[in-house]
Amino acid sequence: MSLFLEKRMKDAAVRLGYLAETVQLLHPGSGSPRAYTLLPHASVPRRLAPRRWWHVGSQVMVPTEGSIAVHLSEVFSRPVETVLHVRPALRANRKPILEARSGGERLAFVKIGDSARARRLVTAEAAALRRLAGLSLDTVTAPTVLHHGDWRGLAVLALSPLPVRRGRVPAPLLRAAIREIAGTGGPRAAWHGDLAPWNLCPAPDGRVLVWDWERYEVGVPYGFDAVHHFFHRALRRMGPPAAARACVARSVRELAPLGLSAAVAKQTALRYLIALADRHAADGHAPLGPPRSWLNPVVDHEELLT
Repeated sequence: MSLFLEKRMKDAAVRLGYLAETVQLLHPGSGSPRAYTLLPHASVPRRLAPRRWWHVGSQVMVPTEGSIAVHLSEVFSRPVETVLHVRPALRANRKPILEARSGGERLAFVKIGDSARARRLVTAEAAALRRLAGLSLDTVTAPTVLHHGDWRGLAVLALSPLPVRRGRVPAPLLRAAIREIAGTGGPRAAWHGDLAPWNLCPAPDGRVLVWDWERYEVGVPYGFDAVHHFFHRALRRMGPPAAARACVARSVRELAPLGLSAAVAKQTALRYLIALADRHAADGHAPLGPPRSWLNPVVDHEELLT
């Protein structure tokens, strides 16, 4: 068996295990089962959707009495069907994500706070989006909060869907978005907190669509979002130690268009990497490995140069 196939089978098994737990959590009733389909199929599970006549994937019987779909039907005052995104494992911010649909229309994306950490993140995102909704933004388009409440001890956050499309945000537009997000903090700079390429895309109207605001924070060094975006692009091409070195080495070029001097740019990159390591430690998660392997060498090198 190839390593790729073995890895995919392991991922599918973990996803299916987490899916079973999530279905039990969001569909706690025992009566009125309904057929759902694993899409595209059980070996690559990505979504659990109400079964249609044309579906050929694996069928799953799911109780509907007292389910999250019933609750969302009450929230939106119309019949709601849910499509559950089957999440990968071992992510500090993992939580159930649903699409709420009615009459073929996508009403909302729904995040479920099913743990203390997930509840904090959901609550933080709701607060961040409400803050942004009260501001006049020229470049950034964020979701709006349609509902934020509790159900069976779980936090429920329903957000307006964005017209997401493929495409990379041009550098000038990205810098404009970073400046605007920083300005939402008022006298203290703010940052989105996870402005990675997969959390934004160009909008049809020339703006930038940005989602996943659960790590938004006010009172950080200006330029954190730019460094974060570069670092996570670098991680797609190289390991964490090399990406961290590249992050500091390229900081002057990345942050000069934002008006930062070379010295300040390097300090900003180092402070960002330290903040990211602190975040991972607080989450009890080490997706980049122990900081001594990717962070300490960069910090030690820069200290030797000063």
